[in-house]
Amino acid sequence: MQPVSAIGFDLFNTLVTVERHGLDEALIRLTRSLRTGGVPVAPDAFKAAHRKAALRFIEEARKDGKETHNRFWISAALRDLGYDIPPDDPRIAAAIDAYFSAFLDLCRPIPGTAEMLTALGDRYRIGLLSNFTHGPAARRIIERVGLGSYFPVMVISGEFGFRKPHPAVFRELVRRMGVPAEEMLYVGDDPDSDIAGAYGAGIRPVWSRYVRDRKIPFAPGIGSEQGDRPGRDVPAISKWDDLLSLLRTVPHPSR
Repeated sequence: MQPVSAIGFDLFNTLVTVERHGLDEALIRLTRSLRTGGVPVAPDAFKAAHRKAALRFIEEARKDGKETHNRFWISAALRDLGYDIPPDDPRIAAAIDAYFSAFLDLCRPIPGTAEMLTALGDRYRIGLLSNFTHGPAARRIIERVGLGSYFPVMVISGEFGFRKPHPAVFRELVRRMGVPAEEMLYVGDDPDSDIAGAYGAGIRPVWSRYVRDRKIPFAPGIGSEQGDRPGRDVPAISKWDDLLSLLRTVPHPSR
């Protein structure tokens, strides 16, 4: 069996969850910011237009692997409602900050995550790879939930330019980790982005079912609907003790 010297982790639904009302609260704050900036959108109409635009841009990103950004969603939604405001308008930048402030307030680490990362940190190289459109918000969330110090390597799709499952973003994680791909595990919850994506880059995936098994809503929300299960035999975990038990069956290069 190939030894493991490094472990990569997904962020949302793997290390972190969001309170059930998180997406609704984020959209309320976004709409309030636009209205404060002189764009008198109706909340319900904007919510529908924003979801339509977000799903369209996310679907395009899935096809070519290139990451999208919330500013384009907001600008497109406003255009549908009769407001010609470009993506780089300062009012949209302010609305994005307001939107992500909700996730800063409502994200929670999965119980035992810090303890698990501490247990692994002395033995394995640890890294994070997240599909997150707005890199600054992702990094603030990671710090806010107390996990920043555990990840010397963090690859955020919104900063790198490609998103999972594109192999380029996994190869970037491997490059920064400084280990062969075949010596890495990647822990994630999404059968397509995480499991198939890791396989495509030559990394062994581990399927995290914590959120699924407890019927916790997928976060952040828009575009996070997932398939039922990976299309191949993949080790699955439902709690961190399962991961620790799995690792005890896998050799380490130092042995």
